[in-house]
Amino acid sequence: MLKEEPRWHAALAVVAILALYATLPPRIIVGPFWLLPLLVLAILVPLLILAPTRHRESEWARTASVAHIALLGAFNVATIGLFLVQLLSPHPHRVFTGEQLLLAAVQIWLTNLLIYSLWFWEIDGGGPKARCSPDFVDNPELGDFMFSQSLLDPELRAKLNWRPRFIDYLFLGFTNATAFSPTDTFPLTPLGKTLMMAEALTSLVTIAIVAGRAINILGS
Repeated sequence: MLKEEPRWHAALAVVAILALYATLPPRIIVGPFWLLPLLVLAILVPLLILAPTRHRESEWARTASVAHIALLGAFNVATIGLFLVQLLSPHPHRVFTGEQLLLAAVQIWLTNLLIYSLWFWEIDGGGPKARCSPDFVDNPELGDFMFSQSLLDPELRAKLNWRPRFIDYLFLGFTNATAFSPTDTFPLTPLGKTLMMAEALTSLVTIAIVAGRAINILGS
């Protein structure tokens, strides 16, 4: 019998995202630094109290779960856009020092990794609740991603009582953000492929443009 999937491990990733966002340089924070934490925690805290597990969640809990990740993603895209505008100014070294720019690039890269890990966890196979169903357990190809463990013999997989959890999606997000391609986990659906392309693109922009400019300033 499959255990219920808790929400707290993904909530830790959300808290890390908020900490990274709140400590960014003020010039690239969208609105007051407390705005995003306030909006996200207003959704997340009730979820942790009223729906701490994902096995038997209601429709409102599912909607709220998607909404707070979408909110994080929207602010992250806006932050990256604002950052690029600052970098394209005639004298970016007057806006940021090389050290500030490099640190901000690392923060944005980590934020991007965590947000897409949350997206992968939330959408794969219809969400954590759907992944607890016998249909998904017996037919892992119904998901948006194919993990290497899914290719094991069904009897062995049943003995291991394995199904993807947040750590698996965090690993997927990390490898996609560093290798810019699948490693041991492959996207099966258009939605999964689109999310992986979006993460790889934003990671590439952060590394190639932002970190590259930071190194250029440090070397000048």
